[in-house]
Amino acid sequence: MEFKDYYKTLDIARDATADEIKKAFRRLARKYHPDVSKEINAEQKMKEINEAYTVLSDPEKRAAYDQLEQQGFQAGSDFQPPPGWDAGFEFTGQGFSDAQTADFSDFFSQLFRNQMGADARRTHRMRGEDHHAKIMLDLEDSYGGTTRSLTLRMPKLDHQGRTILVDHTLNVRIPKGVHAGQVIRLAGQGGLGHAGEASGDLFLEVHFKPHPRYRIESKDIYAALPVAPWEAALGATVKIPVPDGLVDVRVPENSQSGRKLRLKGRGIPAATPGDLYLVLEVVLPSAATEKARKFYQTMAHELAFNPRQNLGV
Repeated sequence: MEFKDYYKTLDIARDATADEIKKAFRRLARKYHPDVSKEINAEQKMKEINEAYTVLSDPEKRAAYDQLEQQGFQAGSDFQPPPGWDAGFEFTGQGFSDAQTADFSDFFSQLFRNQMGADARRTHRMRGEDHHAKIMLDLEDSYGGTTRSLTLRMPKLDHQGRTILVDHTLNVRIPKGVHAGQVIRLAGQGGLGHAGEASGDLFLEVHFKPHPRYRIESKDIYAALPVAPWEAALGATVKIPVPDGLVDVRVPENSQSGRKLRLKGRGIPAATPGDLYLVLEVVLPSAATEKARKFYQTMAHELAFNPRQNLGV
């Protein structure tokens, strides 16, 4: 999938105002609308124009798209949405359904289909609009619960019709056991109500930041456990850090790299907690010293060991 340059599609500057975007769309629609245009590929061109206008005419979608460009993506370059690419934005609408994105490109669909995630928007006539956002938490937040100060960015138009980002800072209590995909509701933190009606709610969809050591699958956690050759061969009890402290782990004798050790109930806390899986990685000492080389040479002579036996050699 290629990154699309919506500004180039509409032939406008990146700081174009809302009025300039609308004028560009109308000008191009008059030229390429299939009902009147004699241009080659007018129908396809009109689809591309509609798609670009759908994004750039919406301050929220435009701000999110602009952020991707600022990360270095360029027109025509290979593209997959980075994890959490739209986290930290406070949106007022829902994403597009599959049916609504049917006439748009895969690029658009990947970014904006069900983008807002939470099915939380309500239609009370005078009540404030519900808002929603994705937030990125540390895995450790789930183990103990915490309170985080979060700043969300809410795209709006300034008086010149240009998109600006307004910060919305709030303290959020993160419950113990929070998991990816969970939605935290903050009552009354959404849009203001009208004529004395209540404000809407803010719904925060939880995602975890990539962790340097742990991989998260649902409520289970995976991590590598490096062990010395003698610990793997003879068995050992080793002390290791886990998200909620230190634990002693028994490495069975005759273990190999790739063996998984399960620590039941040490995954993400819950009524039925997840498990923590440790994947053994046998790490060889360096043979950089003469003493170490003699050890390896003794093993080579004394042990009848062929690691390629299963290959038939």
